[in-house]
Amino acid sequence: MTATETGAEVQVPVGALAPGVTASQRFKAIIGGSAGNLVEWYDWFVYSAFAIYFSNHFFPGGDELAGLLKTMAVFAVGFFARPLGAWLMGLYADHAGRKTALTAAVGLMCGGSLIIAILPSYETIGVAAPILLVVARILQGLSVGGEYGASATYLSEMAGRRRRGFWSSFQFVTMVMGQLIALGLLALLQTTLERPDLEAWGWRIPFFIGAAMAVVVFWIRARMDESHSYENSKASGAERARTMMLFMRYPKQTLTIFGFTAGGSLAFYAFTTYMPKFLVGTSGFTGPTATAITAGALVVYLFALPFFGWVSDHWGRKATLFIAFGGGGLAAYPALTAIAGTQDALTAFALVSMLVVLLSGYNSVSAVVKAELFPANVRALGVALPYGMATATFGGTAEPIALAFKQAGNESGFYVYVAVGLLCAFLIAFMLPDNRKHSLILED
Repeated sequence: MTATETGAEVQVPVGALAPGVTASQRFKAIIGGSAGNLVEWYDWFVYSAFAIYFSNHFFPGGDELAGLLKTMAVFAVGFFARPLGAWLMGLYADHAGRKTALTAAVGLMCGGSLIIAILPSYETIGVAAPILLVVARILQGLSVGGEYGASATYLSEMAGRRRRGFWSSFQFVTMVMGQLIALGLLALLQTTLERPDLEAWGWRIPFFIGAAMAVVVFWIRARMDESHSYENSKASGAERARTMMLFMRYPKQTLTIFGFTAGGSLAFYAFTTYMPKFLVGTSGFTGPTATAITAGALVVYLFALPFFGWVSDHWGRKATLFIAFGGGGLAAYPALTAIAGTQDALTAFALVSMLVVLLSGYNSVSAVVKAELFPANVRALGVALPYGMATATFGGTAEPIALAFKQAGNESGFYVYVAVGLLCAFLIAFMLPDNRKHSLILED
């Protein structure tokens, strides 16, 4: 059997192909892969959600905004570890298997969360405190960077041709669920603890919970089935992934993924992770109200994701990408301007919900649209590395750039930045082949 995509040819002996997965195997794979993804992203977002409460523990002195900027700079450091994690875990997943890589990724996340949970403050151990915080975020960055490629590849390969967009959308569904759990825990602690207690010790609770959840998922993932795509590729004797293969044999696919991920990642972190701080610091809402607005919009987002995944199975991936990048690019500036000026919680909720619903046209197919561009022997690396590089460059810097615009007194400049990123991604999406004709996932 021969699959050809933009000049790259992959030979797979027909006799090497194993049959597709059964319905029960598929269900178990989706649940197992998604559960780990939920924990990974819960741990990742907890840092941002609780940063305002623990920033002074590691960066004392100066005003609150300065401490928050330093803490979010550490958040960005974690992002810059993601390409390294994507590279290492992508190679590992293409060589040792998707399941093995996913198990290793969640183990790294457990270690990073546990370090933050028990880390003494600057007053106790001095400069070692921020240094160890950076180390913990690097571990988490390596984990999330590796998780994305292995998870996106595994879910896309196990989902089945007819509903691949729908089932693979659960990668972002569980990502949003992880963020919702983080925000829900934030709201719970905000209402049950006084702020001094939350700043003194309460912020450690979610990191302990994340580490414990990771242990459970480690056990679950060790018992998952391996992807047939990986097994078929290994049986066929296809050349294993090497880094330069992406740039020498698949340059168009690699650059295209980098391009539209840059716009999508920037918008995702602007509309979700940064939004509670934006609602407090710019719109003037209280912390609990901002958390409730963001959580409500994320619930809407949660249901929009599988819907757009289903749409992509019928209309193609490009249709939903055009909705996300074109609609989001046109809506970003006026919507963020309106959110900044409103004092009405329902209006803010409606505007944030509109932005995330538009964006779900990208996030619902984020995994599968990348996986379908590469053959199985290089798929995990091909999905992970350009994604990790783009997310580090644009997603990881979204909050620091937003805060820097705010400090400079030109916050609307950030709105323009987000809109331009989305519109550039819209243009890049035209470069994609039609997945209904050119998908390189050969197994059902």
